[in-house]
Amino acid sequence: MKKVEDYVRSIPDFPEPGIIFRDVTTILQDAEGLHLAIDKLVEMVDGVDFDLVVGPESRGFIFGVPVAYALHKGFVPVRKKGKLPCETISAEYDLEYGSAVIEMHKDAVKPGQKVVIVDDLIATGGTIEAITKLVKELGGEVVKICFVMELAGLEGRKKLKDFPVDSVIVYEGK
Repeated sequence: MKKVEDYVRSIPDFPEPGIIFRDVTTILQDAEGLHLAIDKLVEMVDGVDFDLVVGPESRGFIFGVPVAYALHKGFVPVRKKGKLPCETISAEYDLEYGSAVIEMHKDAVKPGQKVVIVDDLIATGGTIEAITKLVKELGGEVVKICFVMELAGLEGRKKLKDFPVDSVIVYEGK
């Protein structure tokens, strides 16, 4: 039986020499790969008491919504600044060359709700760290963070050290 990592395409020297780009689209385009990835994410939250799945655009939507659906939970999208139609809260986070801002609807997470965050990849952890701050600002509690892939060499878990973090695939490099 194949594993999720068998569906990942690795592209050497992209976007620059020495980097191996891990392409998640090859998981998505294969029915078995997609099914396996979603099943693994669902398994990660087995026994976890939570109310909502939160995911950042765009690949957090792709993996988070099926998890929410399978477990009969709501889904909260986190988007880039200016993309959500109602009143929002925002958080700024650092990128490799600058910064970015993400937003969540102000009424998306109610005080006391427990949240699982789902995304495709953890690299430096900046985006997810910002999401944990938004959830906390709204009175919610992050009870688990799940990824399809992790680039362990970028040490993103350090920014998320206060939360249970799980990844389907862990690549030791960057």
